[in-house]
Amino acid sequence: MCTSQRACLVFFLFLPVLLSAQQSAAPSGVGGQPQPASSPRPPAPSPAAESRQGRIELNVVVTDTSGKPVSGLELKDFTLLDNNLPGKILSFQAIDGTGPAADPPVEVIVLLDTVNIGFQQVADARQQIGKFLRQKGSHLAQPMSIYLFTIDGLKFQSAPSADGNALAEDLKQVDSQLRTIGQAQGAWGDIDRVLLSIRNLDSIAQTEGNKPGLKILIWVGGGWPMLDSAQFQTSSKGQQQLFDSIVELSTSLREAHIALYSISSGQGGRAMFLYEDFLKGVKSAQKASPSNLGLKVLAVQSGGRVLGPSNDLVGMIDSCVQDASAFYTLSFDPPPADKPHEYHDLKVVVDKPGLKARTNTGYYN
Repeated sequence: MCTSQRACLVFFLFLPVLLSAQQSAAPSGVGGQPQPASSPRPPAPSPAAESRQGRIELNVVVTDTSGKPVSGLELKDFTLLDNNLPGKILSFQAIDGTGPAADPPVEVIVLLDTVNIGFQQVADARQQIGKFLRQKGSHLAQPMSIYLFTIDGLKFQSAPSADGNALAEDLKQVDSQLRTIGQAQGAWGDIDRVLLSIRNLDSIAQTEGNKPGLKILIWVGGGWPMLDSAQFQTSSKGQQQLFDSIVELSTSLREAHIALYSISSGQGGRAMFLYEDFLKGVKSAQKASPSNLGLKVLAVQSGGRVLGPSNDLVGMIDSCVQDASAFYTLSFDPPPADKPHEYHDLKVVVDKPGLKARTNTGYYN
């Protein structure tokens, strides 16, 4: 069996179970103290009606031509398109995310990825995150928590806090001797990084799914490898398992109200934009590709953004956090589905010149 065939076999044997392996991926506490594992599926019902009635709630950020969030809009300014057909908006709320008691609450999560970037990039990113926190002092607009993603799993470096100085001090305690998955491992190393990354992203979604409110998840790092579909051919059963994993992760992020942001430092190249070929929702198992589970793909589909590469990590983090300062929530009931996992394109349009709405780009009905 050739190397690519062996890699393919391993990938598709482990992919169907990676999203259910929650206990091994459960975050550890500050100082290495374990935290309770996230609940197995299905997640505990949230206060929203979605988990009880199938109603879908969206967080919508509206920006002007300069990219800054816009407040002060009303329900009449919004149109919801479901598969290009107008949908009825059942509830609407404008939210000021900067208030001390935002309702529903807003949380910012900064995740430092030490698995998919080199040691020097990790050191630089840690310094830039610390700089951002210290310049905000003790007055962060929203509570922020710091996650550390390592080869040994996901750890809470800092619990949610609005004290930037305290968070920066916690970040200084990160062990500088971080183990990595070597690039020399080739396809095997790539698969290890993909599986570990996706499993831990889903672990965050499961943990945050039990909490109300918007979560801005800023993933610091370029993301895991975009596996070449041509090298990972499999049976129809394997394709179905891959499709099920795409559906499951997409749904978990949406139900947890997570907007995922990918930011990266350094120099860019043509490969940085390969994700743009996979932004359309996957409608069938036959169309499923491992690349549909790429970080940047998931970020755009979740209503978040892809920023960088740039050496200004401080500015990129600040830009991401600004999206939580003013946004809107709306809900709707999806139409009856003709089949399981029926994919629907989503779009929210604002009836004002120069304004653009960003939210989940689709859902599985």
